[in-house]
Amino acid sequence: MTHPLQFIGMISHRRQSEIHPPEGAVVDPDYIARFAQAHEAAGFDRILVAWGSGSPDALLVASHAAAATRRIAYMVAHRPGFIAPTLAARQFASFDQFSGGRAGIHVISGGSNAEQRKDGDFLPHDERYARTEEYVALLKRLWTEPKPFDHEGRYYRFEGGFAEVKPLQTPHIPVFFGGSSDIALEIAGRLADIYAFWGETLDQARETIARVRASVAKAGRDPASLRLSMSFRPVLAGTEAAAWARADRIIERIRALRSGGSGGRKPESIGSQRLLEAAAGGRVRDSRLWTEVAAAVGAGSNTTALVGTPEQVAESLADYHALGVDTFLIRGFDPLEDAEEYGRSLLPAVRAAVARRGVPAAAE
Repeated sequence: MTHPLQFIGMISHRRQSEIHPPEGAVVDPDYIARFAQAHEAAGFDRILVAWGSGSPDALLVASHAAAATRRIAYMVAHRPGFIAPTLAARQFASFDQFSGGRAGIHVISGGSNAEQRKDGDFLPHDERYARTEEYVALLKRLWTEPKPFDHEGRYYRFEGGFAEVKPLQTPHIPVFFGGSSDIALEIAGRLADIYAFWGETLDQARETIARVRASVAKAGRDPASLRLSMSFRPVLAGTEAAAWARADRIIERIRALRSGGSGGRKPESIGSQRLLEAAAGGRVRDSRLWTEVAAAVGAGSNTTALVGTPEQVAESLADYHALGVDTFLIRGFDPLEDAEEYGRSLLPAVRAAVARRGVPAAAE
């Protein structure tokens, strides 16, 4: 099974990044709309709206952005455990209806105990994933069941649960799933429609892909049916030297703002640990995977970059596509401006590079 090449961007509720400290109102409706419209105009297929304990509600941010756009789909981050799956199913189905079938849910079980506890979740890591499995299975059932049903599980119990509103998409809203631990990969094999992971080295990515596909096969599903999404922070310029000069300015700015970086604490997230493992192997891995930002900030999110001209970065992304990655989540350090530039140069270059190679996304 060959999946079409897709690109996902990311919007936030105000202008901010590792090199731009947040300023102004926490919610900037005009900026959200312009940011989403810029991605749509650039040719992105979907937009991630992230979740943070203390941040504005991701589903409401996505709803505002969807009202300002017509075509582009959404990937709304959502952490199980804070609202009932019956309510979440109706909320996301409603969003899918209002947006004309553009909803997607990115299920995040939580890689940081401190972050989870801000919202009152004190379950340990592996139990969070066990809860997630029950939660996502219930979402899918609520989105497809024609009649009310009872449920009594380990984490959830209800009687007569039902969603009158069903998703416009069939059979249901696509489920993105993240996590690099053993239990995360095991559950992804049973439930994920799209497995999402951060920008690793080619060797690391080859290992991750093999593990998640084996998990899918173990669950009795076709490994080729699973889509794979990988995240990078492209740093572009007209020449390779200029791109690396820009990268140097970015890391200098980050270090100045952080006054010492991550402080040496080992992150709890296995995905973060894998990025730091890549960073320990050198400033640049493979041909142009830049790891310094991940090392400087503790790799708490998508922080590995690809540096070069649009054509050079496109060739690197085509290398990952040859491994089976069919979707790329890309965002810049100058978020809005970079999204516009990706549309002008990088997206067309990646499509051309992949087409030249003629490598199916589902290749082994």
